[in-house]
Amino acid sequence: MRKRMESLIGEMLDGRILLEEAMGEFEKIYIQTALERNSDHLSKTACALGIHRNTLSKRVADYNGKPKGNGKAVKKVVRKKPVVKARKR
Repeated sequence: MRKRMESLIGEMLDGRILLEEAMGEFEKIYIQTALERNSDHLSKTACALGIHRNTLSKRVADYNGKPKGNGKAVKKVVRKKPVVKARKR
């Protein structure tokens, strides 16, 4: 395996691929492959990768360009000023 990786790294260096880009692409493909092996089951995949399910979910959302969260629209809370009643005399 080491020889294959060294060969691939050599190609990447020749192509002027930066370390950050190479690591990001490796992680993305590694996670995609793990998901395929686990039938897209997040908990099983996270366990196989040794990361938390929420971490995996966030990274998958990042790769897919989807907003984070539970997918529900966020309702903006508007606080109303309390009504102050005038005292009767």
